[in-house]
Amino acid sequence: MEWALLLQLVLNGLIVGALYGVVAMSFVLIYKASQVVNFAQGEFMLIGAWVCWWLLTKWQLPFWIGFPVCLAFMTIFGVIVQVVVLRPLIGEPVISVIMATVGLSIFFQALMKWMFGVFAQPFPPIFPAERLSLFGLQIQSVYLLSLALSAVIMLGFWWFFTFSKHGLAMRATAFDQQVAQSLGVSVPKVFAMSWAISAVVSAVAGVVVGVVSGVSSGLSFYGIKVFPAVILGGLDSIVGGMLGGLIVGVLENLAQYVDAQWLNWGNMTNIAPFYALVLILLIKPYGLFGTKNIERV
Repeated sequence: MEWALLLQLVLNGLIVGALYGVVAMSFVLIYKASQVVNFAQGEFMLIGAWVCWWLLTKWQLPFWIGFPVCLAFMTIFGVIVQVVVLRPLIGEPVISVIMATVGLSIFFQALMKWMFGVFAQPFPPIFPAERLSLFGLQIQSVYLLSLALSAVIMLGFWWFFTFSKHGLAMRATAFDQQVAQSLGVSVPKVFAMSWAISAVVSAVAGVVVGVVSGVSSGLSFYGIKVFPAVILGGLDSIVGGMLGGLIVGVLENLAQYVDAQWLNWGNMTNIAPFYALVLILLIKPYGLFGTKNIERV
């Protein structure tokens, strides 16, 4: 067995898994606030990546300026999507809102292809060195940036939900919307805030992935790849989403190692998380940290 390769894959899995966990937390954030699964999450990643690419290539902005401008745009974009498309659906059956997010996914996919084309576009060089050596292992510089950003986002989520006024309002809305509204919480504002934060966090992940492999419509598939991580951790657990992302990231890389060493099936990296998803649903339908819903009849 090539232990150095195995260690490299586990480390890469943890770094990529942290990115998956960030996107998974975006899923959870919207679900906790509005009980809706956003199937346009991958498109938020795609839009954020394309906007950042456009700022860096067409406007020639340096990354340290273009990236914050992109995040500011995604904040406004998330609010507009919630206010224009989803706010009129408040009070409607949940399936109607979910289908609206599916429609948004298809619309944004087509719009991005029309605006930027169907071919992958590389990001301009961002770091002086593409790879760095860490304990004898080669790691892409953008993955280290991803790890740092993931840590900052996780700490930000913890502080936001624990100490901030808006975070407490969001937790109250997630627990019971009617009770929260009776206590003076503006539920529509909480919904808009959750979509804005989700759009920003997804854009961070989209930019990182775009820097590594270029920006194309295939980037939106990450929204589906992250779904096993959401189910594994629990659809309503922020901590579970992060842990699920780490597990799925490591699982993908270990599946690649096992396939290369023994199975030789091919494509195990992409399908292993979905095998895990089926097993999770059979054993723990609510995930590792999900809340069990008990209905009395």
